[in-house]
Amino acid sequence: MHPVASPATGRGDDASLSLHHLLDPEVLANPYPLYRRLRTEDPVHWDPFLHAWVVTRYEDVITVLHRFSAERAPSPEYFEALGAPEVGPIARVMVKQMLFMDAPAHTRLRSLAAPAFTPARVRVLRDRIQNIAADLIDGILARGTGRMDLLADFAEPLPAIVTAEMLGVPVEDHVKLKDWSATFAQMLGNFQHNPDGLVDVLSAVENLTAYFHAAIAAQRKQPREGLIHSFMTAEVDGDRLTDEEIAANCIVTMVGGQETTTNLITNGALSLLRHPAELARLRADAGLVPSAVEELLRYESPSQHTARLAPDDVMLGGKTIRKRQAVIAVMAAGNRDPERFPDPDRLDLGRSDNRHLAFGWAAHFCFGAPLARLEGQIAFEELLRRFPVLALTDEPLFWRENLGLRGLKALPLTYGART
Repeated sequence: MHPVASPATGRGDDASLSLHHLLDPEVLANPYPLYRRLRTEDPVHWDPFLHAWVVTRYEDVITVLHRFSAERAPSPEYFEALGAPEVGPIARVMVKQMLFMDAPAHTRLRSLAAPAFTPARVRVLRDRIQNIAADLIDGILARGTGRMDLLADFAEPLPAIVTAEMLGVPVEDHVKLKDWSATFAQMLGNFQHNPDGLVDVLSAVENLTAYFHAAIAAQRKQPREGLIHSFMTAEVDGDRLTDEEIAANCIVTMVGGQETTTNLITNGALSLLRHPAELARLRADAGLVPSAVEELLRYESPSQHTARLAPDDVMLGGKTIRKRQAVIAVMAAGNRDPERFPDPDRLDLGRSDNRHLAFGWAAHFCFGAPLARLEGQIAFEELLRRFPVLALTDEPLFWRENLGLRGLKALPLTYGART
């Protein structure tokens, strides 16, 4: 490829540094050499294919997450102007989600939603999460095959069931909620979308919106403990959420809770199996589990990047980023920055001072982080306790084409069990 002239800088940019290469299976399987090149050669890089700046140094990522605007969801009117009004229902949901808001709108929604995810409230769920994990492992063992797909058999259903219970909806709905969630996540994780994919996302959004509006109506007649009820009853200075805001933020909370935790478990298990000395270290010291989860989040971040818009003309890394230009903050690259993490490509389950970026930063720091951490800790505790032997098979591994929410399509394993 030839360098493409940048409208932002007026010079040629190396097309080999584009995040567009994440579409290549080899790069998707291991994006970290690409991230390293970006961080080393052009840490604030104009990507001519994505028409966006790409930021990869730890401190620069923090700057973008802290200072730049999250208000990036296109409005329904935007799609109408493009001649694509059919996308309007997706936009109407996204513009009401706190993920795409700045203060004061973001502050309002966050203050109404955050009490449902306080560490104290999440700790109450420990026994229930442990029971769900144990039941799933019992189901694997009951088959007696010595083989499992960790993704389908454990890492997907665990957060799906927990999230259904957290929301306060019937647990038996977790399968269809998971399917809709994974489809909607394609909008959150990818740079570009084909028309066929948009049809699927539109269907998922319509199903999710109808589902949560029905759940809200049902809870008005018969309240049930959970996040939906918390959203419905939350009040700050007389302010309450509308039904549309409740439904939209139940969707984004559910998607975030399911997709990232599933990927934490599968990515983390793969990292441990590829580093047998660290896996043995963890088996020998169960007290290392909390630190191990933080390192697994840093090493293979479930959420790889997020986008922001420049609030004004901004100088960053010697480059001028113009007002309202898009900036992609690559948290996964910041998490491998040697200026912040010594020997960053080494998995070190006892790593100290591990302030990674996997949950974001500042006002948009993931308010579901306490729950994700707890689920991850319990998942690895139970897997290591019940399976004294775990091993990868010879089958090839394939990564999902969701470029922002990094996860495997399957993780086939063999096991030796302790009943």
